[in-house]
Order: sequence, then C-alpha cells, then structure tokens
Amino acid sequence: MSTRGATVLFDAPGPRGIVRNRIIGLGGALLVLALLAGLTYGLRVQLVGAKWSPFLRSDTWVSYLVPGIINTLEAAAISVVTASLLGLALALGRMSFNALVSWLCTVVIEFFRAVPVLMMMLFVYFLTIFAPFISRLFPGPMVELKPLVAVVAGLTFYNSAVIAELLRSGVNSLPRGQTEAGLGIGLNIGQTRRLILLPQAITAMLPALVSQLVVIVKDSALGYIISYPELLRSSQTLASRWSNSIAAFIIAAVLFIIINYSLTRLAGYLEGRSRSRQAGRPVQLEALNMEDHAHNEVPLKE
Repeated sequence: MSTRGATVLFDAPGPRGIVRNRIIGLGGALLVLALLAGLTYGLRVQLVGAKWSPFLRSDTWVSYLVPGIINTLEAAAISVVTASLLGLALALGRMSFNALVSWLCTVVIEFFRAVPVLMMMLFVYFLTIFAPFISRLFPGPMVELKPLVAVVAGLTFYNSAVIAELLRSGVNSLPRGQTEAGLGIGLNIGQTRRLILLPQAITAMLPALVSQLVVIVKDSALGYIISYPELLRSSQTLASRWSNSIAAFIIAAVLFIIINYSLTRLAGYLEGRSRSRQAGRPVQLEALNMEDHAHNEVPLKE
C-alpha cells in the first residue's frame, strides 16, 4: 500500500481506494449540481432579470441597503465595546479570590450563556415599552433608539459571558512560571493577573475573540424581530417593494459575507502585527560573533 499522504491517524488509500474516492467525489459533485439546477429551476420566476434590476438603481442602495449596513455596523460596534468591557470585568470577577464576587460573576456568566440572544433582546425591548421608569428615558424622538438599545443589550449580555470565559481559559492555559515570575518581582496575585497574565491571554485567545466578533455581526440580524432597521430588515422592506425576496436575501447574504470576511482579515492583520511586535527582532548570532572578533579580537566561536 502506498504511504504517500499517510498521517498518524490515517493510512493513504491504495489504487482501489483512490478510484473509489474519486467516484464518490464525482457522484457528490453531480448530486450538488443537480440540486442547484433543481433549485434554480424552481425559483426561476424570482431569478429573472427584472428581479435583479432594482439593485442597479442608486436609490435602492441609498434608501435601503446602505442604511441597513450602517445600522448593522453601528449595533455591532457598540456591542463589541460594551461586551468586551463587561466580559473583562466578569472574567476578573470570576477569578477573584473573594468567594462572593466570584460566585456572583459565575452566576451571571452562566445565566447569560444559557438564555438565547433573541429572548434577551425581546425582554429589554419590552422593558423599554412597558416599564415606566425605563420608557421615560426615551422621550420624544429618542423613542426610535429603543430597538437599538434592545439589540445592543442582547448582544452585550450574551457575548460578554462568552468573552469572559475565553479570557479566563486563556489565563488558566498560561504556564505556571508566568505567575511565579510576577510574584517573584514583588507583584501580588491580582497585579500579576492584570499586568502579566491577562495581556498574554488576550493575545493567545485573539482568534477565538475574532470569531466572536463575527458572531456579533451576524446576530445583529436578530434585530429584525423588533423592527431594528439593520441589513436584513432593510432587505425585507426592499423585497416588499419590488417583490424580489430571493434576490434581496441573496444580496444581503453576500453583503454579510463581505463584512465578516473583511473583519476577519483585519483582525488577522492586527493579530499578526501584535505577535510580531511582541516577538521582537531576531538576533543574528553569526553577525554578533564576527563583530566581537573584529572589534575586540575575540576568537571566533565554533
């Protein structure tokens, strides 16, 4: 049997296995193409050129899609900031040596992780409507901020709990020597966590934090339920005008993909710069050795 492409867990397939895998792959590809062809044929009425022509008009983008994108990014940006701050506070609180503080933060984290995001959005939204002491905070034109507040609150509560657990896991995954080094230079355990462990944990968990950022952007579409005019809601309004639901939702999906891919690339770039900045500049031992020999007449090291 050929060993080409073999790994620790799997042996490389032999000639028969390669032929079998190619047949299965070809059959799967043909099945996917058949499903796509059937779906296209079934939706042919919604995919004609007249359904796509509204997206060539400037007023479609100015009045519907661009405001939807702006509202989506606004809710996501606010939620990222508030969720990060609250998540950091909850992570530090759960790692606290005060038993009461640790217990309270643990309860809050587990509660927010267990409750669906949409339920928290609806709960906050209804509070802004039916709770007098909260509804009075939105007088006059500010009443339009109620859906935004509900969306941001729901995203903040859930994602802060996830971020808190990510940070706590990152701190716990660091070598014990980091803590001992901090204590050895005179810091207490709280200062060691804040000044030494937490920055390293944030860097180590940055990929997971980035994926959570993408989740925040996608979950902002849940604001559709409470009439928040984000991208999905704007697409639905556009589809109601032109009767092109399939085309409108396809365009919305493509825009979501572009936004999330751009965020992922940006975060990856920032992560790479952060890691390279922390890594420092490599030392060329050969150059240092030659310099010592030239200036100090130190014998060359073998």
